[in-house]
This record gives sequence, structure tokens and C-alpha cells, in this order.
Amino acid sequence: MKAIGATWAAILLGGSALAAPLASVDRHGSVVAIEPYAPNVVRVTIALDHTLSDAAPGYGVVAKANASGWTRSTNGDGGDRLASGSMQVTVEPQPWPAAPTQMARYCASALPPVAISIADGAGKPIVRMKGWEMAPHTVNDEKTFRIGATFTVTPNEHFYGLGQNQEGKLDLRGRTIDCRHYYDAPAGETVCVPVLVSSNNYMIVWDNPSVTTVSPGLHNSTHFQSEVGERVSFFVVTGNNSDELYKGYRLLTGVTPLPPKAAFGLIQSKARYERQAELMAVAEGYRSRQYPLDIMVLDWFHWTRMGQMDIDRTFFPDPAGMNRQLHDWGMKSIISVWPRYEREGRYFDMLASKGWLLKDKDGNPVDGLPVRYDRAGALLDSTNPEAREWFWGKIRDNILAQGFDYTWLDETEPDLIPDGYQFSIGSGDRYHNLFPLVHTMGVADGSARDRPDFRNLILARAAYLGTQASGAIFWTSDVFSTWEALRRQVPANLNMAASGIAYTSSDTGGWQVPSGPAAQHPPLIDPAGAVSTGRNYPDYPELFVRWFQLNSFTPTLRIHGDRPGGSAIWEYGTAAEPILADWLRLRYQLMPYLYAMGRQTYETGAPFMRALFMDFPNDPAVAAIGDQYMFGPAFLVAPVTDQGATSRRVYLPAGSDWYDWWTDKRFTGGQWIDAAAPIERMPLFVRAGSIVPLGTPVQNTTQKQSLSEIRVYPGRSTTFALYDDDGVTNAYKNGTGKSATLRWDDGAGRLSASGTLPTGQAPAALVKIVRGQ
Repeated sequence: MKAIGATWAAILLGGSALAAPLASVDRHGSVVAIEPYAPNVVRVTIALDHTLSDAAPGYGVVAKANASGWTRSTNGDGGDRLASGSMQVTVEPQPWPAAPTQMARYCASALPPVAISIADGAGKPIVRMKGWEMAPHTVNDEKTFRIGATFTVTPNEHFYGLGQNQEGKLDLRGRTIDCRHYYDAPAGETVCVPVLVSSNNYMIVWDNPSVTTVSPGLHNSTHFQSEVGERVSFFVVTGNNSDELYKGYRLLTGVTPLPPKAAFGLIQSKARYERQAELMAVAEGYRSRQYPLDIMVLDWFHWTRMGQMDIDRTFFPDPAGMNRQLHDWGMKSIISVWPRYEREGRYFDMLASKGWLLKDKDGNPVDGLPVRYDRAGALLDSTNPEAREWFWGKIRDNILAQGFDYTWLDETEPDLIPDGYQFSIGSGDRYHNLFPLVHTMGVADGSARDRPDFRNLILARAAYLGTQASGAIFWTSDVFSTWEALRRQVPANLNMAASGIAYTSSDTGGWQVPSGPAAQHPPLIDPAGAVSTGRNYPDYPELFVRWFQLNSFTPTLRIHGDRPGGSAIWEYGTAAEPILADWLRLRYQLMPYLYAMGRQTYETGAPFMRALFMDFPNDPAVAAIGDQYMFGPAFLVAPVTDQGATSRRVYLPAGSDWYDWWTDKRFTGGQWIDAAAPIERMPLFVRAGSIVPLGTPVQNTTQKQSLSEIRVYPGRSTTFALYDDDGVTNAYKNGTGKSATLRWDDGAGRLSASGTLPTGQAPAALVKIVRGQ
């Protein structure tokens, strides 16, 4: 068996071995370990013995502890303080326990109390952990504890993150979030990335992969509680702005790779292309119509049986030839690979004999679940390094050897819920949320080792701490094809991005077979010619257009879904096609802007699909706005999510002027406006003091794209870092790309560049200054 890759080895270690924390403090039997990782990043661990409090953090943390610049002192009142120039951490003193009162005897806690205060470098309070808990119980035949901690909040504090939740709200304050991977969540799949971001510029990274409930700001406190654990472990990251928080998350859990450039173009899929000829006809349809397209996707059941890890040659007779043709056309391919194995498949017995499948308490493979008709088969135990290595080897030799470029790792929750069963590393309850990390990283490391010069891409359905480091892009799972589902996508994507998972989007048009309630208004798109929907859903082409507009301004743009007919942009009717084509061309026109944003995320960890609180922290009006967002530093995006709407209310944040992208009209910030939204438009505004590079038309990202213009929206002096590279190799990690910083001097009304543009063009002839109206 080959050795696993360096990236995965680091994750397996769970970070640095904690031999000697900067502070290990005993509070009458409660042991508190304080471990700095950076001047603004600290880990807190609380347990009842040093073995647990001094142990390394859990899965997903790859950083090494670093106490440089930190000092420790003891306060006159007996408290212990650790300080850097950016943060002060105080383990508060605890008086000697007095004899309990009668009520205290009834409500007595078995734990000696602990309180920990976090302040900035100047001593200004940020947040205080005011209590912790360990309640004994038995889970999956294992005697363990329900563990938790409680934190203070301030009256006007707001909260974001905690992965993906599709209940339709951005601000998490006053709610209880069930932080678990759950495909069948009533509002749409939930994904747990236990990262809570506060509007007060701190982040709590909760270090426990079991099912966790979080109640941010409920009854004047924030409460974390995990079902399985023997210690409390969490990180606190502070900063002067949101981007400093994501720099800390990047340090702790790993770098978000720059995806191949093709990932920023159109990804075309359907559930499912049943034959090779069907898939190629769609690819050729884009080519002959001269519509841009970068990636074709082959979804599930291209195999002969579930778990055969093969390609059915009856329906796909020449997959290698198919991929050669796609490559000749400048396109790439993604193929779906599931971690599910039928008993009748050729690998089941081998996997079962080696113990590489999820098992019941008697050691037998778990074959399906007693819910949902589509859950036959056993789950690969990707917590086992040998099983991961075997899985990657079969992907490489059986599938990618046929010319496929990238893998779609579906079912990464996993779909077979592990609770009550056993992974190789422990109970499925203890590691409920871990699977997407180990599963994607196994493939990422295999690709990095065996294809070192190839920039990999993974499409995945769930995430955990650090999963962004696998190079995966994510989507909101198999959502309904309804207006209600569309409305829920925006806050779901924003909170996922706020959790440090920058590449998040949704299936354009929804995944489920189009079947919505009767339209409340006359459809804005004539459905004539549409083969993607039935007669009982005449407003579906309108829904698809609005969804496509939204996803044109998300990190990735992918068409997917279970359609009665086709799913390509010309299959939603003759009225929809030209609108969709215009938005697709706009997406590619913005490729220089998009790719520069991807490079910035690689360097900083900060997402570029951003809830408004990130960029306008001093405007209280934006705290709960979940149906608008910033897309990079320039664009304010206001999707239309109501059927029949031809306008919508848009809030323009205070502190800046704004330009209407369509009319160039200039508005003062800090006000609500009624923005026109005819069906061919989605309200888009550009922040005053922005630089927007635009590219020439291309059919895909393999074609050389020059800049057509550099738009400048006056209002403040600013910079923009243009970036380009080959788009397909990992050479960008070694600094081989080309970059130039554009500088706009607002007072002088002049744009300059730090050097030659990546395209080799001179900037002067490209500048277009938008004067406004």
C-alpha cells in the first residue's frame, strides 16, 4: 500500500502534538489549556485531566501551535492572563467552593466552574466563555459525555456561518441550529461546518465532529453542545475586520486552492445523460451555437452496478474517445463516483472481508438503511486510510484512465447515516460530521501524488472543517425546483461561505423534477418550445432564468437537475434562450474579475461571495439582509426570487455611492430603492471606487482571452490585482502566474498599472470611466 499524501498526513495528526501549552491552569479540578496559534488565534481546551486537555486538536486542524509574541502573567486576583499584541486571554480566578445551599444541592454541577475572557490587545472585551458542561450518557453502546460551553453576547450582536442551513434566514441570532449533515432536512440538506462568525469580529471554531446544536444569541448567550466527547475544545479568532478572521481560519484548517480556470465557466450537467451520444450532442450543441461551455458532467448510473466503479460500455461505448473529443473542443469532464457498494458488485466481498465498510456493532457491513428506497448498498469507510487509498486507486485506474478530468464525490454526508454504526476510527455518532473531510481529502491527496502537475477539482455535496483544502466546490444538494427553494439558496450560500467554504452554489433550476404550485402571476417567459418542464408548470422557464441570473454571480455556475427533457440553455424555450445566452456571455466577460477573486481567496482564505455584514460592519441595516450580497469588492447582487416580479426593493449600504450596472445611474448609499427588474435583468450595482476588468468573448477558458475594457467607477481611490496563469497546472503555487496591480487615483482621475498586464496589453487604451447619471 502506498503512503498517503503529506496533506492528509497533516490532517490525520490533527495539528501539532501539544507537549506543553503556554498555560495549563487547574481550577479546582477543571484543567484549562491555552494554546496560541497566532497573535489573534488561540485554542482553549477544558477537561478533567491533563491527558485530554493537553492532547492535540481533532480532525481538520492542520496548523501548528505558535506562541511567538505571547506572554503569560498572573493577576493580583489570582487569574491567569496570556497576551499578545492582538489578544488577551484571561482564565478567571475561581473562589474556593463554599458549602452548597439547599438549592445548590438540588441543582449541583459535577464540574468545577471555568470562565475565560477574551479581549483585544488593548484590553477591550470581545467575548467571554462563562461556563462549560459534561453530562454523562451512553451513545452507540459507548459511555461518553454530552459536552458544551456557553458564551456571552452583546445586545446588537449578530451571528453567521455554521455551514449550510436552508431555513431561509441569514442572521442566526435567537435560533437553534442543528449542526449535522442531514440529506433529508425538511428545508433542504444541512451541512455542519462548526464555524460561528460574530458581527463583533470574532470567530469560534468548534472542535468536535459529533452532532452539535448551537444557539447563537438565544436568551442572551450563545450555547454549543455536542453529543459525544470527553473535553471541550474550541478556537477563538479575532480581528479588525472579517478578512482577518478568514486569514485565521485559513491558518488553522488549510488553504483554499485556486480551482482550474474551467471551474469558473459553465458546468453543464443533467440527472442524467443516459448515453454517450446524448452527452456529446449537448456539448456539440453549445459549440455549434457558439455558447460558452467549459465542463460536461456525467452523473450517476453510468456504471453497470452500484459499486462496480466502471463505465457501462453498452451506453458509453468509447469513453476515452468521448473525452478526447471534448478536449479537442476545449472542454473538460467531471464524472460521478459514489462510495456505495451493492452486495452483488465485484468489490463488496473484498471490502467486507477487509473491514473497509461501515459496520454494525457485530462487525457486519451495513447494507442500506430502513428509510428511503434509494439507499441500497454499503458505505465505504473513508475514515480508514487503506480504504481511501484503494478508492483513489480504482478511480485512477478504472475511470480517470478513460480521460475524465475531475471527480464528483457524491454522497459525502454520507447519505447512509452513520449513527448507531462503526467507522474504523470509532463510532459513527462520535464522528458523525467527519466523512466529507476524509473522503474528499483521500482523493485530493491521491491526485496530488499521482498527477502532481494537474490542478484537480472535486465536486462535493457536504463539508466539514478543512474540507475547502481538498480543492472541492460545493452545492446545496438536491433542492426542489420551486420559487421557495430559490429564495432559500441565497442565505444558505452566504452562511456556507461565511463558514470558510468559499466555493458554494446550487443546482441552477433546482434538482427535483420541475413541479411547482400554480403561478400567482402571468409568467414572464413564454414556455413555448421548452422541453425541460411539463405543461402544468408554465412559469418554470421564468424560474430557471432567475436562478441562472443568480448563479451567474456565485463562485461556480452549474446547470443540473432531473428534467423531463433536456437541461441545456436552449431547452427552456425560445423566449428564455436569448436571455440565458446573454447572461452566460456576461459570466465569461467577467472571467478576468472572477479568476482574480479566486486568486485572492487562495491567498487570504476570505470568500468572495460575501454577506453584506462583512464589508459594511458599521451599517446596522445590513445585519439581517439575506437576499443581497457582495460578489467580490465591486458588485452588489440583488437576485429576483419572486414569480412575476419586475422590480424589487434593494438596500444600498451606507458609506459608499453605488452605480446601476445597467444604466450607470449613481445613487447615494444608506437608502432603499425600488430597482427595475424586467425578466432580462437582475438588479446589479457597482460600488463607487471599483475597478472591473472585462474580457473578450471566448468559447471556453482554454482560449486566450484579452481584456476588452477596464471599467472604473469613481468615488474613491482603489486598487485591483489582476491575475492570470495557465489555468490547468499547479504551477501557480510556485508563483509562476502573471499579475499586475491596477491603481485608480480618484483625485487625479487616472488609472495606472504596476507593470505589464497579464494579457500583455497596455491599460491606457482599455480604460472606460463610468461618469454616472
